[in-house]
Amino acid sequence: MRRIGCLFILLFLGAALFGAVYLVQGWRGAGPLPEPTTITVPQGASLRTMAQRLDEAGAIRSADLFLIGARLLGGDSVIKAGDYRLPKAASAAEILAILQSGKTIPLLITIPEGMPSILVQERLMANPDLTGEVAVPEEGSVLPDSYGYERGESRVAVLARMQAAMTRFIEQSWPQRDPGAPVKTIHEAITLASIVEKETAVAAERPTVAAVYANRLRLGMPLQADPTIIYPITKGKPLGRRILQSEIRARNDYNTYAMAGLPKGPIANPGRASIEAVLHPAQSRALYFVADGKGGHIFADSYAEHQANVAKWYAIRRARGEM
Repeated sequence: MRRIGCLFILLFLGAALFGAVYLVQGWRGAGPLPEPTTITVPQGASLRTMAQRLDEAGAIRSADLFLIGARLLGGDSVIKAGDYRLPKAASAAEILAILQSGKTIPLLITIPEGMPSILVQERLMANPDLTGEVAVPEEGSVLPDSYGYERGESRVAVLARMQAAMTRFIEQSWPQRDPGAPVKTIHEAITLASIVEKETAVAAERPTVAAVYANRLRLGMPLQADPTIIYPITKGKPLGRRILQSEIRARNDYNTYAMAGLPKGPIANPGRASIEAVLHPAQSRALYFVADGKGGHIFADSYAEHQANVAKWYAIRRARGEM
């Protein structure tokens, strides 16, 4: 009997040792995640709830084993609410440490350069993490950038940060402007920068585009910027068709074909580079520019030179079947 008792004890100890080794290896060994994934820990979620969610997401092999490992090997820290990025093949130990770390994925909302305010408002309203209503902000008052926010934060608060960023940037940049800059006020600077922003997406061209408009303003020539025709029609959204001759001739506070000088206000939210281009335009005598067929523009000092460039552009478009 004593031998049988000893045998049972040895078997029990062996099984316990095997289980301990198996648990530790399974706890620290590679997990089943085939690729990085994001997991959300809701506010107030228990470890048991998250073990089940991790199991359902394929991040761990067993919710029960995860709970046992967490209680025996996972320390005393609690899991924290938020969104977490789990790496490929993360072990159960790594996953628990990530959820305990509080190092959540930053929540960001991005406003691209040149986005009009009506689309800024739509983007804020479409974000399901934010709360409350927000009106269309004043055009040109938002600095394009990526902004962090917290889930459940008000849209008004996020917009206020975007507008405060624009105020800080322009107030820092304005005193450093070139003496020959063509704008007399911050409002004029943002207005012209919004036109530059909409006219070219090529960063290197912005100072030269700004110079073209600076030269035209000095000479009293109309700016003739197509985006200023579109703005009063769509509030900056894409027109989706060619501009009509009647729209080119339309007289309003924005159409720079039908009047000299700047429009009454910005036509979009310009980025830092376009604002800097207006405050520091290139040294150029150019008065005209037209697309070069490669995503950029060709600049010209004289109307005759410009006409030749336009002819080249039309030839490119005909070759593409666009005319």
